[in-house]
Amino acid sequence: MNRVRPILIAIGVMLALTGALWIGQGLGYIRWPEQSFMLGRGEWADRGAFTAVAGLALILVARRLPRRR
Repeated sequence: MNRVRPILIAIGVMLALTGALWIGQGLGYIRWPEQSFMLGRGEWADRGAFTAVAGLALILVARRLPRRR
């Protein structure tokens, strides 16, 4: 149980950064090749927003866990 908090925070940060990347791609700030596996731009922005919010929620939950002593 001692190591759960830092692991959850690390996963939350990775989810938030991945979501930010997908939002950037969906809004047109990040260019991907036209023939890539990417979906439409609006779908990437929506999925990125969900992923970023899930990551931030995971960070908030992990911060409420007791710290290691």
